[in-house]
Amino acid sequence: MIIQRIKSPAVFAILILICFSKPYSQKLEFDPNKIKAQAPKVFIDCRRCDRDFIRTEITFVNYVRDKFEADIHILITDERTGGGGRKYTLTFIGQNEFSGMEYTLVYVSYKTDTWDETRKGLVETLKRGLFPFLLRTPLEKYFSINFQKQLEPTAVEDKWNFWVFSLSIGGDMSGEKYRSSRSVDMNFSANRVTPELKIRMGISGNFDEKKFKYEDETIISTYKNINFSSLIVKSIGEHWSIGGWFGIYSSTYNNLKSFYTLAPAIEYNFFPYSISTRRQLRCLYRVGINFANYFEETIYYKTSEKLYNESLSIIMEVKEPWGNVSASLQGSHYFHDFEKNRLTFWSHLSFRIFKGLSIYLRGRYQRIRDQLYLPKGEVTLEEVLLRRRELETGYEYSLSVGVSYTFGSVFSNVVNPRFGGR
Repeated sequence: MIIQRIKSPAVFAILILICFSKPYSQKLEFDPNKIKAQAPKVFIDCRRCDRDFIRTEITFVNYVRDKFEADIHILITDERTGGGGRKYTLTFIGQNEFSGMEYTLVYVSYKTDTWDETRKGLVETLKRGLFPFLLRTPLEKYFSINFQKQLEPTAVEDKWNFWVFSLSIGGDMSGEKYRSSRSVDMNFSANRVTPELKIRMGISGNFDEKKFKYEDETIISTYKNINFSSLIVKSIGEHWSIGGWFGIYSSTYNNLKSFYTLAPAIEYNFFPYSISTRRQLRCLYRVGINFANYFEETIYYKTSEKLYNESLSIIMEVKEPWGNVSASLQGSHYFHDFEKNRLTFWSHLSFRIFKGLSIYLRGRYQRIRDQLYLPKGEVTLEEVLLRRRELETGYEYSLSVGVSYTFGSVFSNVVNPRFGGR
């Protein structure tokens, strides 16, 4: 017998305890309802996010639909990169018991990434940002850490030298017995963006023709537009930039057979460019020389002319947990006649007033005194109704305002895609 061979009473006692005790398990008791009740409440504040996908992939937190109910407010802002992708800045702001905690992470998508690859990258970044908060909750004992070996830093060898090209061509046609239309659109762009230098070039064209039959009369309306634009900007520190524009423009709507412009410019940002996804306050000054050739003689008896002008713009953008606001004010004039000027104001405001209630306001106003290109002669009714020719005006404006209020359950954990999203 095995027991007979054990001479030490202490060892024998230990074996008895092992045989009759319950097996020890490293697994912690897991009660889903209890765990979910201990999970922090999270509010996702993002415009370009797949919230359903986030809620499906990250299930260890509670999602709420109002920032005032949240323990963690995640503000996600984004801006386009030089390669055509997007740079997402994720700011994790602690509230309630996490007050004082704030982290910022960055995720960059590429132009060649699919939407699925982009949203997966955002989810992984969200998980990393949430981890410091979860360490301060009872949920921390249910997490494990995996480390993926990273490649050593190496110099990037880009055979394209950071140039990104894009080409699109499209067209459409439609019709019926008394009406037909056809149009063709073309766009090509070449961009190279690095922290020190930004170069953007693009050419676009549009042709549109509409035919209408009324009794024995056929009305044909055409519109042509070709535009080439280029921009080069050199970075000078965290606040200054210098560069300029060059462009060629032709439009039947604006009576411009050809319009050449060359405009050097300088810009100052009161905030460092490194925080541009959260706030900007920029002053941009440009002075330009323009050469204009018109299809028809203008109301000032010109078929071509050389023009000098200048403009000053002030642009503000702020994105905060309480909402976001953007506004710009631009003034410009021609040097040969200061009364030939234009003033443009544009603004957008989205503001959360309190739990569940938010408002938005968008507006744009232009005071116009610089329509030098308007042709002489009468404008036909067809041109007015079809907007094929620009008319003399002293102003333009647009305004939209809205308010929304949401009430009921604050939680938004459940995802049900049946029958679509709406």
